[in-house]
Amino acid sequence: MKDGFVKIACASPDLKPADCEYNARNILDCIRQAEQKHTKIICFPELSLTGYTCGDLFLQETLLESSEYYLAELARQSQNADMLCIIGLPVRFRTKLYNCAAVIYHGEILGIVPKTHIPNYSEFYEARHFTSGKDLLADHVICGQSVPFGTKQLFQCQDMPELCFGIEICEDLWTGETPSMKLVQNGANLICNLSASDEIIGKADYRRTIIKAKSGSLVCAYAYADAGIGESTQDMVFAGHNIIAENGSILKESGLFQQEIIFADLDLKKIVSEKRRMNTCQMSNPTQNSDFRICYFSMSLEETTLERCIPKHPFVPSDQQILDNRCEEILLMQSVGLRTRLQHIACKHAILGLSGGLDSTLALIVTVHAFDQLGLPHDGITAVTMPCFGTTDRTYCNACRLAEAYGVTLREIPIQDSVRQHFKDIQHEESNHNVVYENGQARERTQILMDIANQTGGIVIGTGDLSELALGWATYNGDHMSMYAVNASIPKTLVRYLTAYEAAHTDGLLRKILLDILDTPVSPELLPPDPDGQIAQKTEDLVGPYELHDFYLYYMLRFGCRPGKIYRMACTAFRDLYSEQEILKWLRVFYRRFFTQQFKRSCLPDGPKVGSVTLSPRGDFRMPSDASVNLWLKELENPEKIEKNKY
Repeated sequence: MKDGFVKIACASPDLKPADCEYNARNILDCIRQAEQKHTKIICFPELSLTGYTCGDLFLQETLLESSEYYLAELARQSQNADMLCIIGLPVRFRTKLYNCAAVIYHGEILGIVPKTHIPNYSEFYEARHFTSGKDLLADHVICGQSVPFGTKQLFQCQDMPELCFGIEICEDLWTGETPSMKLVQNGANLICNLSASDEIIGKADYRRTIIKAKSGSLVCAYAYADAGIGESTQDMVFAGHNIIAENGSILKESGLFQQEIIFADLDLKKIVSEKRRMNTCQMSNPTQNSDFRICYFSMSLEETTLERCIPKHPFVPSDQQILDNRCEEILLMQSVGLRTRLQHIACKHAILGLSGGLDSTLALIVTVHAFDQLGLPHDGITAVTMPCFGTTDRTYCNACRLAEAYGVTLREIPIQDSVRQHFKDIQHEESNHNVVYENGQARERTQILMDIANQTGGIVIGTGDLSELALGWATYNGDHMSMYAVNASIPKTLVRYLTAYEAAHTDGLLRKILLDILDTPVSPELLPPDPDGQIAQKTEDLVGPYELHDFYLYYMLRFGCRPGKIYRMACTAFRDLYSEQEILKWLRVFYRRFFTQQFKRSCLPDGPKVGSVTLSPRGDFRMPSDASVNLWLKELENPEKIEKNKY
């Protein structure tokens, strides 16, 4: 329960309709299993203590008294478990009967929440027995305790403010005016739904879709506990379809008719960060008196092993079909952005520096697609290769072959003599391979591209990507500058997959060239090759692995995660690839470079935003160029105090 992570469970215990003793015993068994995994919240199905399918037996005093007795027993027997247990049962209140959820913790009943929407159609006839609890909020004595009773209540952890949850019951989810809307507006980050949804053809898909959509539209986590096969009596069958979702994504889902407990680690800080970022996420005005009651509880923030799946490459979908669709969509967005710019300025020529590396290859792919959309011939694209001190035969040949394969105009302009003259003019020794040596080449290349653009009446297409912008790995007013930067919001890890996607959809020589480019080490090629003529200057040896930096960038910008949390998550995600010392080393490099290089991002050329993370000062990201990094680095000064893989 550190850094906003909370382990939650949804259970579908075996039960028998109207046998509260049997049901309570199996509920308690589920609680014990969840306790072994250090679960903090477990949610059971609707009317799980009695069974949902009791029919007119709900009008029997014997059943109602038995359910209250065994609720007290469950509270007593689970009092040593540091876990909130949410159990469904019928509750008598004044002269009416309500379909309710009881929240118990350490032997106490924190509150009772009645169902709002009572279905009375098709196979459902709950109105025959139950009354709606809409807008009800009062005190009620049950199991010898006086507890809040009503729909307008939230449960708030005093030790972890992000853990604030509300409850709705089954049909409440399926209606247009769901109670969860008001619950979230008043502070809930998690909705627990106790359900008894019978199974018919197609319902599982619809249930899954509506839970994903609800958690996404409300920016919350959603835990759905469904009645299991023990309820399958007479004319209905129940599948125990448990689902845990978070902000539009399914974290865990049970199989149908499996009678199982599912567990997931919710990231409630991420939920809060998303709400804070989205000013359209409606919350109640804190200056007005709310009629909601907050039930506070204290819970130990013990450290538990994180079982949540943390992908190494958050910018890249793990499902191949989704990845292919994403690549197709991104390439289309990039090319449409460029096409629109070319149309607007009535331009039929584009110029780019083609190095034989990944970024310039992707930029050429996008430019070719844009020209195809406009019906323009490929020879209107001028690819310029400008070999210098660090150019290797492999990248040079790939650049030339790639230009030929796409049918674009290729110009080769060696720049050694120009750069040497420049060194002579500024009195810089060529043997001194410092930043002047490197940046002099980069700026000479940019000058050539800009001048050719003037010659042809075209525009210079930028090739730099999002990861390079984050690290400032670009020469100011060199490759940093262009007239339209098509890769500006594409992280390096995704550049590779986009290029691979293009290769998979081509054949022959073009495909062979693209695959070899994908196999080439990432390098700016500004330093001389090694004695064997191979690339000596490898970017990732200098600034660190791009997959780590993309991971850091995603969680820092997308969710505002603090350094310690990013470090812990990276240690979990990359434990089979990098040591904790390496992860910490490159995380420190990331923060230093990110903060010191903002001045380059403050004057970026235009480029299409294609994802949720971008660094354009106009599109999404604003930061002072002189912001201090001290707070972020200070948190990483004592890594021994950061428990690895513990939350």
